[in-house]
Amino acid sequence: MPFPAENRDGRRWKHRLARVRNTPKGMKKLQRQTVLIGLCLAMALPAAGQAQAPAPMPAQVQTQTPPAAQTPAPRPHTRTAPPNTVSVDGSEAMFTTICALLAAGFESNISSDNWISFRAQMRERLRQQQGPAVEAVREFYRQHELQDPGATLSRYLWFGLVSGPAPGFQPVLRRDELPPEVIALEGFSEILSSYYQEQKIGQLWRQVQPIYNREVERLHDPVSQVVFIASGYLREILEPSGARTFAIVVEPLVGRITNVRNFGDHYALVLSGGEDIPTDVVRHAFLHFLLDPLPLMYPHVTAVKRPLFERAAAAPRLAPELKDDYASYFAECTVRAVELKLKRVSPGEREAAMSRDDEDGYVLVKPLFGALPKFENSEPSMKLFFPDLVRAIDMGAEAKRLAAVKFAPADAANPEDEAANEKIVRAKKAAPTTVPNDAEVITALTEGERRIAEKNPRAAEVSFQKVLSKYPDQARAWYGIGLVALLDHDAARAKQVFGRLTAGEHAATQDPMVLAWSHVYLARIYDDEGNPEVAKMEYQSVLSVEGGPEQAKLAAQKGLAAFGGEKYIARP
Repeated sequence: MPFPAENRDGRRWKHRLARVRNTPKGMKKLQRQTVLIGLCLAMALPAAGQAQAPAPMPAQVQTQTPPAAQTPAPRPHTRTAPPNTVSVDGSEAMFTTICALLAAGFESNISSDNWISFRAQMRERLRQQQGPAVEAVREFYRQHELQDPGATLSRYLWFGLVSGPAPGFQPVLRRDELPPEVIALEGFSEILSSYYQEQKIGQLWRQVQPIYNREVERLHDPVSQVVFIASGYLREILEPSGARTFAIVVEPLVGRITNVRNFGDHYALVLSGGEDIPTDVVRHAFLHFLLDPLPLMYPHVTAVKRPLFERAAAAPRLAPELKDDYASYFAECTVRAVELKLKRVSPGEREAAMSRDDEDGYVLVKPLFGALPKFENSEPSMKLFFPDLVRAIDMGAEAKRLAAVKFAPADAANPEDEAANEKIVRAKKAAPTTVPNDAEVITALTEGERRIAEKNPRAAEVSFQKVLSKYPDQARAWYGIGLVALLDHDAARAKQVFGRLTAGEHAATQDPMVLAWSHVYLARIYDDEGNPEVAKMEYQSVLSVEGGPEQAKLAAQKGLAAFGGEKYIARP
């Protein structure tokens, strides 16, 4: 449902790109498009130097210069940047993790074509390490090694991504937020800490900084361009202090793989570098970062198109994890449709791509692509326009079209090492459970939402009351009634409705969007009434809503900042 108070002018998306430092050398693109992709590339740099821990970038692309390559020699370009939405950098935690993995004897069958001497020399150096901590690493690795080298590598990549700084390497997430792969390596933090200190990995890290810096530098322009064009097309403003993050981690020791994965609101793309910068892979991952939340934000709108998904789920080539995850499937199709708009391809190539998508089961790509001109000719951001994009899909026409689509047979098993293939790692978020599986109610909610967007409170109220006559406690219908009260400038009524949704037995605890925005609107009402203390409490409540939308949290942060410069520090 649109957030009236947060509408943004479509012309405000232009933003300034900051200089990226620490950019990994490109890589070759691997094809399977999904929220999380796997592939790494070869590095082409001399053996020497060292890199630094991951840095932030501005709301667009920012990198952070690592510490001095030599302890005594100061680096004139070193600067400290504040946390930002998008970052490109190396990571000491990831570097240490992969060093330990190679020291333990990790091998894969990835072709060494185009690998530079740096990785080969480092691998030999690490395998010759000796000491009690090294033996402990090797024993831990033997006990936790999996038959599939790709799955083994995946565990340690996850560990490196969620680990805090040296020498402790403690997870930056709560245990209940950790990916299963990290929980499977429980106890490794302590072993890695001992290894880091025994083998003086911190010194080694500083020595290799120049190699990582060169790779980060190479990524600056292409990544900046991807972020600028994608966020610009979708008319999305990336807030520097936003809770959601997109990090590109440079790690040449990983091998020829690019690993894209997300954990909660945090997306990470691990690149190893190479001659070709994988712009398509970066764009695909970044579009997922921007678009993944939308199907979850508007489940009652996408629900109407579910019959098309049920037909597509039979496609042999459809990614298995998407067959039972409608929200992720819808996001994937939306990403592919937007990609076709952003890529420089001929009309014929575009048609061929959409035909392949149909054959592979991504049948919503074509109608979504066809609806994008309406978005281009509108003013709202995609976050606000998304319901109209979905409604533009003609169910009758699409059902008729799909009747003629023949799904392609499954690909033959690929014998090559899984570590060299895309690694799909999808962190699922549960959709709100407050929207009933009732076509009539879904239609009424959608109609009410449309009327709110048109600023027609009377028509909207009729639709929402229709829902409440059948489901008296339906949270989204009550939220709509609250928005009607706001449009009517009826603060007392709005306060009553949003109060119902934030406290007591009717609180919208199962619908983070409704709960978070209800707190925001309550805070604004109390502020207008001259009750700042209560307003501050409501804003603070927004920040504690698990799974609440980023825009609501940003609105709360700005509200708190207005009360004396207070600022919420987002948990990593």
